[in-house]
Amino acid sequence: QVQLVESGGGLVQAGGSLRLSCAASGRTFRNYRMGWFRQAPGKEREFVATISWSGGNTYYAGSVKGRFTISRDNAKSTVYLRMNSLKPEDTAVYFCAASTIVPLTTTPTDYDSWGQGTQVTVSS
Repeated sequence: QVQLVESGGGLVQAGGSLRLSCAASGRTFRNYRMGWFRQAPGKEREFVATISWSGGNTYYAGSVKGRFTISRDNAKSTVYLRMNSLKPEDTAVYFCAASTIVPLTTTPTDYDSWGQGTQVTVSS
């Protein structure tokens, strides 16, 4: 498995922006498809975005499409989530995850490794 550490969360006003980072270590990063998920209090973990190993293909949840951008830098073993036009309903703990099996998957159980999460809070 690969080890994942998220950073970049925080408190932001509605309409603001944040960039989350997820640094990977332990295995060859470019072998992994990467994803971002989020979990709000009392809710199930939900898919946000995913990116192929090369970065050439991405897929987003409808609720974030057009506002969030996932990207990766394989030389730095890091995946990013740029979040613009944030809304209070984006408030959640955000997790990055790595998959060696299924490309561009939205299913949490298809991911082998998970980070510890970073809190994003959007105030109205």
